[in-house]
Amino acid sequence: MFKRIDHVAIAVNSIDATLATFKQLVDEGVASISYEEVPAQKVKVAFLQIGDTKIEFLEPMAPDSTVSKYLEKRGEGLHHIALETDEIHNEVAGVKARGFNPLSDPRLGAENKLVTFLHPKETGRVLVELVGQEASKD
Repeated sequence: MFKRIDHVAIAVNSIDATLATFKQLVDEGVASISYEEVPAQKVKVAFLQIGDTKIEFLEPMAPDSTVSKYLEKRGEGLHHIALETDEIHNEVAGVKARGFNPLSDPRLGAENKLVTFLHPKETGRVLVELVGQEASKD
C-alpha cells in the first residue's frame, strides 16, 4: 500500500543555480539540503527537505543519462512524482495486477532506497516513481 508522496523531482541543468533560487524562496533555517550521486543512473541529486516534504533536484552527470536526454527534449522542469511504500516488491506486483508495467525491477536509487518507475504513457503523462525501503547494506 502506498503511504504518501515521498517527493517531487525536478530535472535541472545546474543543482547549484537552482538551489540558489530555492534558498532565496525558502526562509533560512526552514529547509535542510542533502546531496549525493547515483552513478548507476548518472545523476547528481540534491534533496531540499521542508518539514516532511522533499523536492529532489536531478542534474545529469553524463550526456547519455536519461535526465540529460529529458533536458534536451523538454528542458528544465517537473521530472517525476514519487510514491512511498514499505513493501516495494509487493507494490510492484500489485500495480502489475492492475495493468501497469514497471520499467524495471526495483533497483538502487537515491537515499539507498529501492525504486522503479511507471511509464508516463500509462499514468496520464506523468512519470511515477515507486520508492521502497532502504536497501540492506549486506
